[in-house]
This record gives sequence, structure tokens and C-alpha cells, in this order.
Amino acid sequence: MNPYVYIMASKRKGTLYVGVTSDLPKRAYEHREGLAPGFTRTYGCKMLVWYEAHETIPAAIQREKTIKHYVRQWKLNLIEELNPNWDDLYETLNG
Repeated sequence: MNPYVYIMASKRKGTLYVGVTSDLPKRAYEHREGLAPGFTRTYGCKMLVWYEAHETIPAAIQREKTIKHYVRQWKLNLIEELNPNWDDLYETLNG
């Protein structure tokens, strides 16, 4: 599987979480169901609102770090370019 950088949200323009994974469907499911303690469970970030595939884990990790350093408005714009309605993209992952 390709590595992915992804953004989870609590609601439209709510709390955002940026992460990286090599198994996006599994990781998004874990966030949605609150299976792992941490930021996303504490703040209710259960909606997968943006993701991007990469060729390698190091490239995905670098992109994640870059996105985390951008200001909030930039992240909101990034999400809205791909997903203007802030739909939960989890359902689109498994066909």
C-alpha cells in the first residue's frame, strides 16, 4: 500500500489532526471508532476530510511535517480544494 498523509476533523472547520499512515482505511477506522487514546479521541476528530498518497514513507512524513507547520487557514483551504463540502471521505476508501 502507498503511504498517505491525511487530515481528520471533528466537524466542518473544527479541530484538525494531520497524520501519516501506510494503511489509510485501517487508520481512519481507528480514529472514527476512538480505538486509540490520544488527540483524535480527546477532540472527536472522526471525519476523514483530506488525504494524499505518496511514493515513500519518508516523503509522506516530510509532507506531514510541512502541513503541520502551515497556518490553520492554509489547511482549511487545502481541505476545501479537494472536499468543499467537508464530506467524510472514509466511505470512499473501500470502493
